[in-house]
Amino acid sequence: MTDPSRLALVPFVSVADMMRLVHHIGLETVLTELAAEIEADFRRWESFDKTPRVASHSDVGVIELMPTSDGSFYGFKYVNGHPKNMKEGLQTVTAFGLLADVSTGYPVLLSEMTILTALRTAATSAMAAKHLAPKNATTLAIIGNGAQSEFQALAFKAVNGITEVRLYDIDRSATEKCARNLAGKGLTVVPCRSAEEAIEGAQIITTCTADKQYATILSDNMVGRGVHINAIGGDCPGKTELARAILDRSDIFVEYPPQTRVEGEIQQLDADHPVKELWQVITGAVPGRADADAITLFDGVGFAIEDFSALRYVHGRLRDSGHFLELDMIADPDEPRDLFGMLMRAG
Repeated sequence: MTDPSRLALVPFVSVADMMRLVHHIGLETVLTELAAEIEADFRRWESFDKTPRVASHSDVGVIELMPTSDGSFYGFKYVNGHPKNMKEGLQTVTAFGLLADVSTGYPVLLSEMTILTALRTAATSAMAAKHLAPKNATTLAIIGNGAQSEFQALAFKAVNGITEVRLYDIDRSATEKCARNLAGKGLTVVPCRSAEEAIEGAQIITTCTADKQYATILSDNMVGRGVHINAIGGDCPGKTELARAILDRSDIFVEYPPQTRVEGEIQQLDADHPVKELWQVITGAVPGRADADAITLFDGVGFAIEDFSALRYVHGRLRDSGHFLELDMIADPDEPRDLFGMLMRAG
């Protein structure tokens, strides 16, 4: 049996290779570059295919496919969300993704996306805050200190210049874990015993809890004027984090309204409640923060274009790093019509 041809081989980034790649580049550099890559793709939003993710819901979680294309490349992500997994010693979210060449349909990258999704989610949050948060914000509150929390903190540090992070989780051990992981990373880290304590003095509030249910992580009386809320925990029907009264007082910004109205905080509102699309703020087509007293809310549920940006970023960074394997994924017979002959000769 002959060795596979070059056309048969597709770069594969394993979890181990993704970790090596991040260390090779530098975590904060990755977050900064990813934020820039995502912002660049938001600026050309209209060139992408767009569809809400295809979701398969069960009583214990959701499994989703997230596809998009810009006409040159096609990408998709497989991702799950199973909050009950944590109690079983498993990840709440796992993911992998693929990038393909539209001109041939051949895959050009297969990658783990559990770590990459955490990176792109944090980079997207920081990128949105760059356009929506109060100027010169220095303090970030993070309500929910699970797997996403450290990525959020370091993205806001790298992209937005945050210097202090205030942490709260109903599970004290999660807060201790987050504080321990952020030690020595150039941030003042303040563990708090309540959500109210955490948001004291914070100009930016991130909510990133995992429970798949309607919840009130922030009540109306907790949120004063002039803050930016980065609500990223609500990401499926029936799961929210904010009291509706907060939404009524906020200028709301979303990725893709047909998806966010089903999955985000705004599922609590009427279908015609006005929202602004983040890409239009980035291009200057619509205003972002109105004034210093405004409450801005980024209702972030995650959209396929962000994953596309992340896959393309990894693809572009791969060759000079060597942190990948080559998988024999594409059948490449000498004669394109003779797939059967190729199979028989392998016997």
